[in-house]
Amino acid sequence: MSKPPDKYRRLRKELIGGVLALVVVFLIGTLWYKFIEQWSWLDASYMTMSTLATVGFGEINPLGQRGRVFTMLLIVMGLVTIGYIVNRFTEALIQGYFQDGIRQRQEKRLLNTLTDHYILCGFGRTGRQVAQEFNAENIPFIIVDADPEQVEKSKSLGYMAIQGDATLDESLMIAKIDEAVCIVAALTSDAENLYTVLSAKTLNPKIRAIARASTEEAVQKLQRAGADAVVSPYITGGRRLAAAALRPQVMDFVDGILTGTDRSFYMEEFLIDPKTCPCVGLSLSQARLRSRSGALVLAVRRADGNLIGGPTGDTLLMAGDLLICMGTAEQLRELTQILIPIKPGGLRLPKNQES
Repeated sequence: MSKPPDKYRRLRKELIGGVLALVVVFLIGTLWYKFIEQWSWLDASYMTMSTLATVGFGEINPLGQRGRVFTMLLIVMGLVTIGYIVNRFTEALIQGYFQDGIRQRQEKRLLNTLTDHYILCGFGRTGRQVAQEFNAENIPFIIVDADPEQVEKSKSLGYMAIQGDATLDESLMIAKIDEAVCIVAALTSDAENLYTVLSAKTLNPKIRAIARASTEEAVQKLQRAGADAVVSPYITGGRRLAAAALRPQVMDFVDGILTGTDRSFYMEEFLIDPKTCPCVGLSLSQARLRSRSGALVLAVRRADGNLIGGPTGDTLLMAGDLLICMGTAEQLRELTQILIPIKPGGLRLPKNQES
């Protein structure tokens, strides 16, 4: 989990130091009464305890002048030590030290329950947008960022986050990389994203890796490193700007079905598994996907990578095909029941669209 702030580490050290000081004072008092005053161990410890507590029970055995002077010094030491502990304890309460400890334990328990989740590396401007989309579609995800301020900012928004270097195996293991289905490397440095993808693929070869790149050269390197998809904000942004200028209505429609929480239509992908899908070997006309669900099949990507846009009724559904479909939330649910997709986590829809 994230490291505690410096002020919390300081408070913890001071509290532990105060308790140790009180133990030392207690031992000094007990040893004095035992070996100097020649009392029994029980009497010595009882006298020390009552003196430090300032309950005023009086002396158990008669004390000489030297013993009374020591007892007065013991009272002063006890008051100073206990006062220091109370002061540190009060400061810890005011600054939320104990509340933060409880919150960290809750986060740790929640982290232990994560499975089939997404890992978002970096909570900068790009990572923030990714987190918003994940949250809008009710996808379980965890953020990994080395900056404690970014971690606290993400937690204030209700996201699960840990402080750590995403390029290190240790941080990815804490984020349960072995049970994650996808990792998004949205760090500001192309080199860091490259290391993150390499580490992720080493720890979990089956994970889907999405990476951010600043240059075309970085795109190629990340692809060679094993990234399943590489997105350059500058290249993609330029293309979208041109498309928005040339085809504004098309871009508005596409944006409306890809992002946001109040959409009427959604796009989803379904992988045809021969073990679970009853439509393998049938044509789209024979499968009657449109008439049975109402969802529209926009494209079919074959297992060899060939893309069939606008498939006709004669297009056969083959094992390993990836169907790209569009429809309402209810239509996509119906299509899910027909195709039984193996996409990890099943069909994911925005919170306000879930039944």
